[in-house]
Amino acid sequence: MPDEHRFEEKLLSQEVERRISKNLDEVEQIEIDIQTDLLKIVQGQADGVSVTGEGLVIQKDIRVQEIKLQTDAFTINPLSAIFGEIKLDRPVNAIAKMTLTQADLNRALSSEFIDNQMRNLNLDVDGEIVSFEPQEIQVYLPGAGKIEFRGKILLKEMGKTRPLAFTAIARPRKDSQPAMLESFKCTEGAGVSIELITALMHKAKDLMSIPYFKWDDIIFRIEDLEVETGNLILLIEAQVNQIPSSDVLPL
Repeated sequence: MPDEHRFEEKLLSQEVERRISKNLDEVEQIEIDIQTDLLKIVQGQADGVSVTGEGLVIQKDIRVQEIKLQTDAFTINPLSAIFGEIKLDRPVNAIAKMTLTQADLNRALSSEFIDNQMRNLNLDVDGEIVSFEPQEIQVYLPGAGKIEFRGKILLKEMGKTRPLAFTAIARPRKDSQPAMLESFKCTEGAGVSIELITALMHKAKDLMSIPYFKWDDIIFRIEDLEVETGNLILLIEAQVNQIPSSDVLPL
């Protein structure tokens, strides 16, 4: 932190760093800068918080290569703040830039958290419910704004279950250009019907059209997404209702 920062600002920032680092499974580097002073702390005010970190791991399998976050001004519980714990009196807005590597994404896809979210996904195919259960999904980031998926799933339709393997290349939404499925190819199994592909594309469109997501005490939306060779960069706008305490972290 810059030397000109006030002593109390440094002290509070370092204590919050210690608390958060203690509850991360792994952390290569984290720096938290709480922009305030003693008078503002007593009044329950802060001008903002900035967070920079590298190699942060939560729940063993959710890893972020790099994060940069800045909040707006906010009000806090002054008594808790004096002891290094930030408790918000009202929600605060934040902007974050997160970088995930290809390895980070595949590590997350194999996690129990993601596995629970993806089990038994259902599609309405001309009035018939078709479900599929992912067995193995791998993501590749070849560059040129593309994301490649390779996977194996169990497809359940018409009372029967059969395995299916596929590769797909997609382009995420960018500026005024909508998200696009560039190619889809079955590599194992008897293939899929055009109706099923259409239903799958509608499902993907609905998911990408969700205005916001909720993760514990954080409501966020992905404002922009950039794909580089080996990296996925997310620009996120969030409303933070509460900063995790020393006992609780998201996920």
